[in-house]
Amino acid sequence: MKVLVTGALGQLGSDVMCELDRRGYDYVGTGVEDTADNGFRYRQLDITDRNAVFDVIREERPDAVLHLAAWTAVDAAEDRENRDAVYAVNVSGTRYLAEACKDTGAKMLYISTDYVFGNDSTKPRDPDDKNFAPVNYYGETKLGGEIAASEELEELFVVRISWVFGKHGNNFVRTMLEAGKKYPELRVINDQVGSPTYTRDLAVLLADIAESDKYGFYHATNEGEYISWYDFAVEIFKAAGYDTKVIPVTTEEYGFSKALRPHNSRMDKKKLAEKGFCPLPHWRDALRRYLEEING
Repeated sequence: MKVLVTGALGQLGSDVMCELDRRGYDYVGTGVEDTADNGFRYRQLDITDRNAVFDVIREERPDAVLHLAAWTAVDAAEDRENRDAVYAVNVSGTRYLAEACKDTGAKMLYISTDYVFGNDSTKPRDPDDKNFAPVNYYGETKLGGEIAASEELEELFVVRISWVFGKHGNNFVRTMLEAGKKYPELRVINDQVGSPTYTRDLAVLLADIAESDKYGFYHATNEGEYISWYDFAVEIFKAAGYDTKVIPVTTEEYGFSKALRPHNSRMDKKKLAEKGFCPLPHWRDALRRYLEEING
């Protein structure tokens, strides 16, 4: 199987490329950067350029496209001067890729987010739940990407993830570790609840899904109980051996941010097992392995 990966130099993309290499696939990574110094085959591609997207997909003829590229700077997405660029990447770029996949017969897997949902429920969201109510522009455009791809392709994989952490990018775990070295105590939000997702575990699942023909919408985070950011911070410091004190605060008490965040990021993942896919390991196990990875 030949696979093309967008956003190949990102936090998730880097681990996906490693997993494809481990499986011996023919693959190519793409991104807006001129070059990549990671030993993988790489092509520059601006997904907001429809002609460029068609040229690359037609030249490479992948069996599957794993679309990981996105504008993920959530607060910056709220700025009026950035909105056209956010839309171009998250919606238009996704549509162009779906059109190119339809043109060449390639499978498409689109990575989406818990941010497509709102705060109208405290129950875990089913992957086929259509009660969307994103609370920020990033979430609106990721939902727009889902809709655009679904309009172009009758058969499509959409995998929603949340609270992502991995070796090759900035994330909450790394932020906590760095802050914990500097400050004896930290205030962390305790009224936003969800599940973490370790990119190494997710990369394995995405490759498994792409090998299949079990199209549809999936939720994929690490297993285990739902937690708040406060709970996660406590576990991070415990696992890392820090004595940093963590003080729970509400979103309102924590203070202003440009973009609202969903309070309910609980996502129901039963569909993975129902379709024969192996659920991701427990998030505590994932955290332990991540700390070993970055400290090894």
